[in-house]
Formats: sequence, C-alpha cells, structure tokens
Amino acid sequence: QVQVVESGGGLVQPGGSLRLSCAASGNIFRIYTMGWYRRAPGQQRELVATITTGDSTNYADSVKGRFAISRDNAKNMVFLQMNSLKPEDTAVYYCNVGGVAVPGFLRFDSWGQGTQVTVSS
Repeated sequence: QVQVVESGGGLVQPGGSLRLSCAASGNIFRIYTMGWYRRAPGQQRELVATITTGDSTNYADSVKGRFAISRDNAKNMVFLQMNSLKPEDTAVYYCNVGGVAVPGFLRFDSWGQGTQVTVSS
C-alpha cells in the first residue's frame, strides 16, 4: 500500500507565492510519474502539472510560466512552486503518484487527500 500526503496549502493574496509538497511512502519499488491536479468549487478535477522520472514536465496552459514542478527521487517527493497566484487558482490541490509496489511488482496509482489553496485579498 502506498500513501500520499500533501502539505503547504493556505491563504495567499493575489500575486503571492506558495510551495506545495507531496510525500509518498509505503511499499514502493519505483515511482514513475508524479503530478499535481486541482479541483475548483463546482468544477471537475484538472491537471496542473506532471513530471516523469527523467524530469520531463507538462503543464496546463493556465499555469505555464507561473508554476514549476520538481521532484526529489531519493525522498519520493514532488513539489509545486506557485508564483503570481491568481484568484482563479483557488482550488483543492491533489498529488498523484504512479509507480510499482512490492511485493509482486504491481502497478499503483495513488492520490493524496488534497490541500486547500485560496487566493484572495
């Protein structure tokens, strides 16, 4: 079983910055893709950013140039640096981790419980 825990959310003024962290733990053999998604009130969950083992990144158009995803493979962690935040960035942010677990080398796709980010003056 693989657990995923996010941290770092909060209230920030427009134009401000926040850094989200996500840690995966458990019977992990290898992690492949790590990513951040968000769900705004009344909206469906949407992709924010993903990063592969080889540090290839993908961003939603709405956050390009403002957000940066990175990972620490040794610690099974992924981060999301969010700059120039806008009110429309307000959402619950979820971490997603995909990889292979032991025993059995079974694929897993785990989600955290989410962390609230509110951008408001």
